[in-house]
Amino acid sequence: MAIDSSVLHAKLKEFFGFDSFKGDQERIIKHLTAGNNAFVLMPTGGGKSLCYQLPALVMEGTAIVISPLIALMKNQVDAIRGFVSGNDGIAHFLNSSLSKAQIAEVRNDLLKGVTKLLYVAPESLTKADNIAILREVKISFYAIDEAHCISEWGHDFRPEYRRIRTIIDEIGNAPIIALTATATPKVQSDIIKNLGMTDATVFKSSFNRPNLYYEIRDKSDPKRDIIKFIKQNPGKSGIIYCLSRKKVEEMAELLNINGIKALPYHAGLDAKTRAANQDCFLMEEVDVIVATIAFGMGIDKPDVRFVIHYDIPKSIEGYYQETGRAGRDGKEGQCITFYSYKDIQKLEKFMQGKPIAEQEIGKQLLMETVAYAESNSCRRKLLLSYFGEEYDVPNCGACDNCLHPKKQFDGKEEMSLVIELVDSLPEHFKIDHLANILAGEVNALIKSYHHDKLELFGSGKDHTVKFWCAVIHQGIILGLLYKDIESYGLISTTDKGEEFFRNPFTIMLTEDRVFVEGEDDDEDPASNIGNQRGSGGGGDEQLLPLLKDLRKSIARKKGLQPWVIFSDQALEDMSIMYPITLEELKNCQGVGEGKARKFGEEFIRLIAKYVEENEIMRPDDFIVKSTTNRSANKIYIIQSIDRKLSLEDIAQAKGLDMDSLMSEIEAIVCSGTKLNLDYVIQQDIDEDVVDEIYDYFRNEATSDSLEAAMEDLGSDYEEMEIRLVRLKFLCEVAN
Repeated sequence: MAIDSSVLHAKLKEFFGFDSFKGDQERIIKHLTAGNNAFVLMPTGGGKSLCYQLPALVMEGTAIVISPLIALMKNQVDAIRGFVSGNDGIAHFLNSSLSKAQIAEVRNDLLKGVTKLLYVAPESLTKADNIAILREVKISFYAIDEAHCISEWGHDFRPEYRRIRTIIDEIGNAPIIALTATATPKVQSDIIKNLGMTDATVFKSSFNRPNLYYEIRDKSDPKRDIIKFIKQNPGKSGIIYCLSRKKVEEMAELLNINGIKALPYHAGLDAKTRAANQDCFLMEEVDVIVATIAFGMGIDKPDVRFVIHYDIPKSIEGYYQETGRAGRDGKEGQCITFYSYKDIQKLEKFMQGKPIAEQEIGKQLLMETVAYAESNSCRRKLLLSYFGEEYDVPNCGACDNCLHPKKQFDGKEEMSLVIELVDSLPEHFKIDHLANILAGEVNALIKSYHHDKLELFGSGKDHTVKFWCAVIHQGIILGLLYKDIESYGLISTTDKGEEFFRNPFTIMLTEDRVFVEGEDDDEDPASNIGNQRGSGGGGDEQLLPLLKDLRKSIARKKGLQPWVIFSDQALEDMSIMYPITLEELKNCQGVGEGKARKFGEEFIRLIAKYVEENEIMRPDDFIVKSTTNRSANKIYIIQSIDRKLSLEDIAQAKGLDMDSLMSEIEAIVCSGTKLNLDYVIQQDIDEDVVDEIYDYFRNEATSDSLEAAMEDLGSDYEEMEIRLVRLKFLCEVAN
């Protein structure tokens, strides 16, 4: 029999200090206290925990709360003890962090009937000793928090969660309440079926968080953008999510160097450090916590003002859960995600080698994330529809797509042309190769396949390669084309695509939604080798053409390609920052000491004159200080190359793989330091090969991009050969 409303309201005020319940809380609690099963879908910040905490305090027996968030259990237990003063035994947690003496204390309080809430990790629940203890205790109900972990289609699947029903049967039956902040209809069905609670009443709150602002940003210079954003929002609490533990550590260090109080948080830290870092964030001793996407952080802080994803999550559910940690108090919450194709490629690589079924699920979840990131529709509408909820408002007014709509066009003819090309080729090719054919761009790979002789070669020459890449990518998202991860991203046409080709219909595509490849994880902030930022970076539109003309003039005099002087990105930064000294010039992206001294004088004279004539108010310099953890490596590498040590010996001495060593050397060269690698090149590469690659960079290359060079030069050359000769060229010509 359900507990009376007046009693529940009195206890709500007594324990939690609230005058009224939120949303469905009262209905859920009455349902549970009457001995019924419940499945609760409630967004982060909706008050899920109260739905099991209050019934546990008023019902007879002990509630077992199963949660994967070991690091958060102590905080939740402390919170309950705070509500009920003078009785620390009222709430406990049982997990691997406890000593034998602490476990004995928990057991004693359980058997005495003092404990009303016991938080248990699913791994701890499976241990025979713990099952034996719980069989002696009267269980009021089982609360399964983060219930999406049960489903393989959920964003944070935990195999041990699928054993919960079996263990409940072993301990003893009692009502079950399963709770999650994210679950698609498919995940909901999976959870209910696995827990054997088909009789459960489903309580579903709206997933709309009207106070949250959603934005996807191009990942061209995320570190700089993040630092600038945080400095524009001083004193506000925020979370930054990264894909790897290494990136978490680097980002936290970078923020601190730039005057932002930040700490890392990931599963690789010991429990004590993790707990201390979390407490510093909760106690506002630091402004920012940097965490891995893979590790469920579960920080219970109502005034998180921004959530930034440095790397895109693996699923929409993961994205929704993580962004949901912003603005839990109903006030401002900014959710900014940096996105590039490279993120997707990394996540695709992680899938390789996994069981086929797991790969298929992962691919589908990932494609839904890509579709969300690249869509031009209202982000709020997309998110809510993903969770089976309609949102009929034409403009939410709180996402980038609604506030800044992208230019669209009917891509029926363009998509038909892409499909015609794919179907006409006897073999499958990557996106870039197909785009080059349509745009009529000749390179070594095109020539080797004689694709410059195709009837469709240049059939889309009115548009750029980037335009055709965007069309093909959107074709993948729409399900008209298929990208095979196992076959290195080769493109084929789907049945849906073939049907579209036979009977074309209007499809609205976006012309300017082209994302860059993005930063490499190991990239030095000072280095932008092979990372070209898109044009149109918001600089001075009158100054930029003058800088480009000057670059062209210098390049002509010196017989060099313009990009060798300064990249487009460097010129864009100059048009934003107006550097008038060589020292200031070095703060522009891709401008090292060597380049500044070799080519900089004429540029700073032009800028100084322009600033004076146009009475420009120069902005306060915004400089991102880079981390110093590479300085020791840098000195060792330079000295070792001077001594003509083999690259293998240098890498081994510093515990680096060859790719990481090459990235370090490239960063050193890009910063303006000359290195003489001839002893390596002469030993490992044929002289004719060196001449051919060197000639390519001098006469054909339009940038220093490694990817473009590998595409243009084709499969006759090894990546390492191209990288080494590119370094030789940059040292001899650019620095």
